[in-house]
Amino acid sequence: MDKNPVARISGAIARGAKKSLGTIWFLLKIMVPTSLVVALLGWSGLLSHIARFLAPLMKLIGLPGEAALVFISAALLNNYSAIAVMGSLSITMRDATILALMSLTAHNLIVETSVMKSAGSSAAKMLILRIGMAIVIALGLNLLLPDSLSKEIYSAGLTAGEHSFLGMLADWGLSSLESVVKVSIFVLVIMVIQSLLEEFKVIDLLSKIMAPFMKVFGLPEKASFLWIVINIVGYAYGAGIIKSEYDRGGFKKQEGDLFNHHAAISHSLLEDSILYAGIGIGLFWLIVPRLAVATIVVWVERFRRNHFKKSFRVGTF
Repeated sequence: MDKNPVARISGAIARGAKKSLGTIWFLLKIMVPTSLVVALLGWSGLLSHIARFLAPLMKLIGLPGEAALVFISAALLNNYSAIAVMGSLSITMRDATILALMSLTAHNLIVETSVMKSAGSSAAKMLILRIGMAIVIALGLNLLLPDSLSKEIYSAGLTAGEHSFLGMLADWGLSSLESVVKVSIFVLVIMVIQSLLEEFKVIDLLSKIMAPFMKVFGLPEKASFLWIVINIVGYAYGAGIIKSEYDRGGFKKQEGDLFNHHAAISHSLLEDSILYAGIGIGLFWLIVPRLAVATIVVWVERFRRNHFKKSFRVGTF
């Protein structure tokens, strides 16, 4: 190995940049068509009709029927779109807190489920797990949240404007371009950083620091770096590192599937928590419930594997 620091740094940057290209393409070929479909559904009014079917469920967890639009928006797109929809509704801070936790648990499902599947999990199981746990968390919050939050107004609602088809396409195009640039930069940067950390053995240090927490979460110690990545940059942006770990044999499929059980529910603790805290939602409610539920899910899955081994195959239920 070349001991010249400059050569090591430049080599690591080159390797990271090269690996990022495939990941960027993998994400964009899913994200761009998906966002177009959602934009078309919203423009046509079909999204509103879909939301009506979920209205009874929303009322069950203490939310107004139209709050289903927020959950659908988050599930198909991301937390940014969920917050945009929340601003157009007449809801309280209590409603906003429940919707935030639902959106944090089950957002960007198409893209992130594709990443989870590539890492060894069943796509159907991950979808059911995330949507199911979003509902469970919402039911729990409906019982636990203080009534005082119901007296605080989050949004008085807005009158939705009508857009022409071309206007909708223009808005979608600008939004997609922004997303493409952001995703490309994020993935490139994180892959380069990972390559540098590997080159200078920083990952080993981070793994040792986080190892005790991994044991509590029910995860293998070597999952510590992946845990840090997905909680700083999110699942979609961390896809490159997740995929590279499996490609190089750093994770067995069983371990990757177990990691997905945790990360499916609790990831992007930094960015998304700051995002929702910025609109007035308490950090305790944004972080603690997700970590607690994710930990319980992993230990339940481990129990299932230990006591019902015949029912477990990688990538299946």
